[in-house]
Amino acid sequence: MEKELENNFLTDFEANQNIVHKVCRIYTTNQDAHNDLFQEITIQLWKNYNKFRGDAKFSTWMYRVALNTAISLYRKSTRSIKTQDFTDYSFKIKAEEYDDTEEIQLKALYDAIRKLNDIDKALIFLYLEDKPYKEISETLGISEVNARVKMNRAKDKLKKVLNP
Repeated sequence: MEKELENNFLTDFEANQNIVHKVCRIYTTNQDAHNDLFQEITIQLWKNYNKFRGDAKFSTWMYRVALNTAISLYRKSTRSIKTQDFTDYSFKIKAEEYDDTEEIQLKALYDAIRKLNDIDKALIFLYLEDKPYKEISETLGISEVNARVKMNRAKDKLKKVLNP
């Protein structure tokens, strides 16, 4: 029974693990933090897998666990000492024909998203994943109307950060 549960978990997890990577990208600033958060989310998913009832899609449940884990760790980390991320200062040599416009825009978007509060981050993340408001509301445990209102406010905040 335990082996079957483990195999089912691995199958479901492997099919949807990009969700965890995307959540980690939103809530972390460097690869070590990303790896740590990925591991913590994976542990939480496994610990709670036997509680997954199948009322929602596995991916929706996975979003919920991943976001809740990231948010709780993010809140704990805001109480710790802040350090400077040295990867922001790395030097890159690029070929002249390389167009980094999209890369710069993505970095600006992720930097702007990191400035949002934890719920707004989750909303924007799910929105960028093309999740319908019904699924967003289920994932975050709020009403669909509330999800729409919060989304509009989060978009306004992002616009202000991206276009000061």
